[in-house]
Amino acid sequence: MNPLELSRRSSASFYHLTDVSLEGCVCQGLACFAARADNPQRWQQARANAPAVYCLGQCHHAPAAFADDADVAIGVHSSAAVLLGNLVQGGARDIAIYRERGGGKAMRLALATYPGKVIAELEASGLRGRGGAGFPASTKWRAVASATAPQKYLVVNADEGDPGSFSDRLLLENDPFRLIEACVIAAHATGASHGIIYLRKEYPAARSVLENAMAQAREAGWLGQGVLGSTLDFDLGIHIGQGSYVCGEETSLLNSLEGRRPEVRLRPPQITEHGLHGQPTLVNNVETLCSVPWIIENGGERYAAIGIGKSRGTKLLSLNSLFNRPGLYEVDFGISLRDIIEEIGGGLRWGQLKGVMIGGPLAGLVPPALLDTALGYEELQTIGAAVGHGGVIAFADDTAIAEIVAEVFRFGAQESCGKCTPCHLGSPELATSFNALLAGEKMPASRWHDLIDALEATSLCGHGRGLAEFARAIERHYPEELAQCFA
Repeated sequence: MNPLELSRRSSASFYHLTDVSLEGCVCQGLACFAARADNPQRWQQARANAPAVYCLGQCHHAPAAFADDADVAIGVHSSAAVLLGNLVQGGARDIAIYRERGGGKAMRLALATYPGKVIAELEASGLRGRGGAGFPASTKWRAVASATAPQKYLVVNADEGDPGSFSDRLLLENDPFRLIEACVIAAHATGASHGIIYLRKEYPAARSVLENAMAQAREAGWLGQGVLGSTLDFDLGIHIGQGSYVCGEETSLLNSLEGRRPEVRLRPPQITEHGLHGQPTLVNNVETLCSVPWIIENGGERYAAIGIGKSRGTKLLSLNSLFNRPGLYEVDFGISLRDIIEEIGGGLRWGQLKGVMIGGPLAGLVPPALLDTALGYEELQTIGAAVGHGGVIAFADDTAIAEIVAEVFRFGAQESCGKCTPCHLGSPELATSFNALLAGEKMPASRWHDLIDALEATSLCGHGRGLAEFARAIERHYPEELAQCFA
């Protein structure tokens, strides 16, 4: 077998959903786990799924099954509707409706503006990546723009893998032209001539909407040669992922696009210099890009006037089905967690709050005593939590800490890429140990500490380190319950 064929087979075997139909599948993501009491029979179906499906983007209606189409509440609780303006009006899947509501203005402004000035406006806004890391968006854009190469790429990370998040799904399905407009602006600013939307397989409706929207955009001259009569040549395509959480990490995602095993790349070189097919590449997620048209049209300073500290602008939050008002909401950075949970979410439908997970399974669990913390990157980091992708999963007091820990490490083990030993071997051992704990068999405290220390110090990417950060938050906020888990 030649090396290329071996690489292709290795890559195909990596994914969970290659050649797997999602029909009849039930989600066993953390939001569905939190709501398992709502439908125990469906939760048992989820547990029986092989392979496991970890998020269908229906966390507001859990436990969720593929093809569920439950209505979702959408609300704007921010100073400005940067992202959800069209969604609260029923969406804009037709380019004529998008234009009637002012869509396309930012793109025309940008195309008439020197690329460096577009990036300067982005820098003035203080926009940070909304995919989890919170890296300044303008820094990435400027690095790609400064690179000299025969080809540059824009990659849209639409592999919304954090259980508990469904913001990207709703943006893609209901406001696709906002993303297309943002991609054109990014291409103009950075010099990219080709864009790829890396979309998760679990979102087939988004694929259909995007393909239709891109056809309309080409017909209107928004994509293709000489966009809107300018010198920009830019087009978009879609790549469907095959089920892998670590493909949310940008270097893994690029390996996936290249047909290679999607393991994390060592850096340097940075992907802004040596990215997709060795060329300069800009990778942003859906929410990050969808913020750009508003910034270009209204100005970076106006956007920066919203927020707190180094967290500027607005953020989308996906509230899970344990809330009285689950749904997708746009808020200003700086709002307190208490206001999110009690005022926007309306509190829990049953029981008392055990803790709230913000930003996905690799973020900490915030106890009720810390709900007055402000929503912000640095503010949440100080309490061992994270903004992440903005999924807000509430756990009621009918769920023990040991059950949550077991579920997180089960997920972590399933989604480890296997490249580094601490994550590849450590996360399954922790999952196994906590599964045994639920059956009455305690684990040695020393082994817990050894495994978490190794994950924290030697994992190659944020997957292993994130699992360690989750564990540290549990140690910090729930020490008595955690101590009961050890022999």
